[in-house]
Amino acid sequence: MRRLFGTDGVRGLANGELLTPEFAVGVCASAARTLARDTGRRPVAVVGRDPRASGEMLEAAVVAGLTSAGADAIRAGVLPTPGVAHLVAELDADFGVMISASHNPMPDNGIKLFAAGGHKLDDAVEAEIERGLETVVERPTGAAIGRVREYPDGLASYVEHLLATIPEPLNGLRVVVDCAHGAASSAAPEAYRRAGAEVVALNADPDGLNINDGVGSTHLGPLQAAVVEHGADLGIAHDGDADRCLAVDAAGQVVDGDQIMAVLAVAMHDDGELARDTLVATVMSNLGLHLAMRSAGITVTTTKVGDRYVLEELRDGGYSLGGEQSGHVVIPGHATTGDGLLTALRIMSRMARTGKPLAELAGVVVPLPQVLVNVTVTDKAAVASSSAVADAVARAESELGETGRVLLRPSGTEQLVRVMVEAPTAETAEATANALAEVVAGVR
Repeated sequence: MRRLFGTDGVRGLANGELLTPEFAVGVCASAARTLARDTGRRPVAVVGRDPRASGEMLEAAVVAGLTSAGADAIRAGVLPTPGVAHLVAELDADFGVMISASHNPMPDNGIKLFAAGGHKLDDAVEAEIERGLETVVERPTGAAIGRVREYPDGLASYVEHLLATIPEPLNGLRVVVDCAHGAASSAAPEAYRRAGAEVVALNADPDGLNINDGVGSTHLGPLQAAVVEHGADLGIAHDGDADRCLAVDAAGQVVDGDQIMAVLAVAMHDDGELARDTLVATVMSNLGLHLAMRSAGITVTTTKVGDRYVLEELRDGGYSLGGEQSGHVVIPGHATTGDGLLTALRIMSRMARTGKPLAELAGVVVPLPQVLVNVTVTDKAAVASSSAVADAVARAESELGETGRVLLRPSGTEQLVRVMVEAPTAETAEATANALAEVVAGVR
């Protein structure tokens, strides 16, 4: 069977070809059998969702799948993804299920799984869960069938956890938060207000259909305008399940994930909290971040694209900060996964402590112009082994020197190679990327 799990769970059109109630029942029953096999007790799973309409349908199916495999289900309701991860650890559950398609449009949905402690699953465990979909097993009956209980205190528990991570109040800061009509709609305004900030909530009225609809972290225009209109110190944009965060400074300029990581890395470095003086980022992070961190005495180690790979490197290396250009930021001392609300609180804490505006703090990174060209190919493997491509990349890298870089990355799902070039000027980046794209396209 084809692999179902991507870099962040299973995702697709809700009630479409893959993500049906029947599939949700099967995958969650298999997850219960796989993730709680050796506990010696009745398994317990926390279930949360974002507010999109199909989540109601899929939640019922997820709970049915869990209980049919003999697992108890704790329904936490609408909650950010990192909130579910937190509750798995807080309630000593065996695993967790988050129903969300993150920043995807409303018709999509997804299923994300967390292991005990709130940690994401590795590839081998996901593969075992997939194999379990094709396995015929004896189902429990009678008293062995799982039970369901509500947990209305999930949001409050998560907010209290967030507030405990902030060393000083955020008094004097005015923040506009774009909740994307998603899972952050209640949690983010409450957390930021209770932390001491004056909060203007934007797009915080989910109706099940309006999630990510021209708003949130993938549509920053409304937030940029609102920050200027309200004279705010900054703006925060979340995606549908609030595991990511992008920012806007007081002038309405975007502060991306690389700049956010730089702000937090310097803060943690100054406070002696940055383990091994190292930041973990993906290969897509801008060279400007690398140069800024080098100047600050901070090492950047890189991983493949995907927050799961960042998490693996953080865990394996014992590091304390990592993330992606898209705004997924992980702080292992306080969270087991990317947490947009935690990230925003740490940004505001740095502003409050230093008295500096976000533009000044983020200005440590000067992003280099970046051009990305997607090239359709007949054989990705042939491109990877092509001497002509290797020679062209070597020439480009030699010409750019330390002022730029080249990255060729095959798509994980299509016959496509992504050619990314960073250079001192946009013209150089575009010319170099187009020249490399021609070589890649010529491979047969």
